[in-house]
Amino acid sequence: MTISTTSPTAVSGGRKFDFVSFLEKYGVALVLVLLIIFFTSQNERFLSVRNVTNILTEVSIYGIIAVGMTFVILTGGVDLAVGSLLAFAAMCAAVIIQAMGMSFALSWLVALLVCCVVGGAAGLLHGVTITRFNVPPFIVTLGGLTVWRGATLILSGGGPISGFDAGFRWWGRGQVLAIPVPVLVLLVVAATGYVVATYTRYGRQVYAVGGNREAARLSGVNVNQILVSVYVIIGFLAGLSGFLLAARLGSAEAVAGTSYELRVIAAVVIGGTSLFGGLGGVGGTIIGSMLLGVLLNGLVMIDVSAYYQQVIIGVIIVLAVAFDTYAKSRHGGKK
Repeated sequence: MTISTTSPTAVSGGRKFDFVSFLEKYGVALVLVLLIIFFTSQNERFLSVRNVTNILTEVSIYGIIAVGMTFVILTGGVDLAVGSLLAFAAMCAAVIIQAMGMSFALSWLVALLVCCVVGGAAGLLHGVTITRFNVPPFIVTLGGLTVWRGATLILSGGGPISGFDAGFRWWGRGQVLAIPVPVLVLLVVAATGYVVATYTRYGRQVYAVGGNREAARLSGVNVNQILVSVYVIIGFLAGLSGFLLAARLGSAEAVAGTSYELRVIAAVVIGGTSLFGGLGGVGGTIIGSMLLGVLLNGLVMIDVSAYYQQVIIGVIIVLAVAFDTYAKSRHGGKK
């Protein structure tokens, strides 16, 4: 009888613990837990029900847009206009409601439809400009950032429009089973985005376009159609977020959504979606959004200046992209 001298390590292929791969999979969740522990140790009110509710509500506004941004970045694109478009969509709705009378029944439904249609139409315009005229997404949406903000200021005269009725405000301030309505909307959007990206043909096509655009085209994917669609999706979700933010504030603000493009991109990149396209997912984006929300709220609670907060977010984005680039280089550049 022959006695095997093969060690357990050899049987398992001699695999060693890969710290970088571990960070790729679990790093964001680990940092989120560590941040919660740190901020709780610095301020006992950090994990209070009221503060947790505030964090979740704040995260829900830009988290909804981040779901759309995930699809855009998966194709190798970017949308810098989301904050301005959020404000423009909400202002369009406010102007129409004001003209009809603030207290008319179902004003919230009119506002919701206007916000989503305006956002989707603007996204369609971005997508068609990118594909039809072959203009880089960065340039198109950078222009959109200033155009939609300027249009918002023109509509509003530079001031807010307020006086929405209770039915409208409920969408931003109400609760269902002690859960804020915006958080429930985020859960629905995130679940839908996850299923679409993970289990549908459309989701596979989005990944294919981001992974190798020419290969996707040769495989029969309508690349331009996919590219236009992801900008329509993010425009629609920016409009939806504009509706929720206006409901939460009780007014449509000309400066609403300022710097949201930075938050949204940060949430997506922190969540593991590659700026090079073809890699990532909605699940990571939600964790990234939560990490960003915890970080911003915690910094406020320990009295860190808002100026430093912007610096910290910028540094995090750079580090996340640098890590993504390093991780890819270890795998021979494969996505």
